[in-house]
Amino acid sequence: MQMLFFFTGDLVNNKSSEMEEYFNVFKKINAPMGVFSILGNHDYGDYVEWESQAAKSQNLEELKQIHHHLGWNLLLDEHVILEKQNEKIAILGVQNVSFNTRFPTYGNLSRAYQGTETYPFKVLLSHDPTHWDGEINTKYKDIDLTLSGHTHGFQFGVEIPGFKWSVAQYVYKQWAGLYQKENQYIYVNRGFGFLGYPGRVGILPEITLIEFA
Repeated sequence: MQMLFFFTGDLVNNKSSEMEEYFNVFKKINAPMGVFSILGNHDYGDYVEWESQAAKSQNLEELKQIHHHLGWNLLLDEHVILEKQNEKIAILGVQNVSFNTRFPTYGNLSRAYQGTETYPFKVLLSHDPTHWDGEINTKYKDIDLTLSGHTHGFQFGVEIPGFKWSVAQYVYKQWAGLYQKENQYIYVNRGFGFLGYPGRVGILPEITLIEFA
């Protein structure tokens, strides 16, 4: 079995220095066909009062270097083509794109998409799931699967067989799990860490396994 690993953003909450004690843990993540990552809204340092714009920019550069030193392929509005047994798929990754006015947009899907038009299967890494209805499934109908995160399921909810509820659903139409529109899909991972409250109630941390037949 050939495996890929995707990380869909928010490696830190605020500063790149938060990774110091976790670096050796994340360094263990690897996959035969590569590890691919993107940035989330928290990775840009927008929620910190910096002493200067230069300090904020330096923090972001340090975070990008952490991705590099982990051996991850950080996709910044770009794509890579993977081939196995003469079959090719395009992996696209964008910086944060949000259609929620609370969050900034840095990414450019048009730039990442350019050059992938002829490939029969496309996977997009895009941190904020509002991007899916905002642009992906209206302008880029040949992007087969979008992988997102961001919501954490608000770290609070109920998930039992046949019933799924969280306050997150009143903010995000796609907030956890798999959604479909015509021939396109989005999967929203519930996240592994936390923001604010250091715990979860009913919404478990998640590492998702997706098998392609």
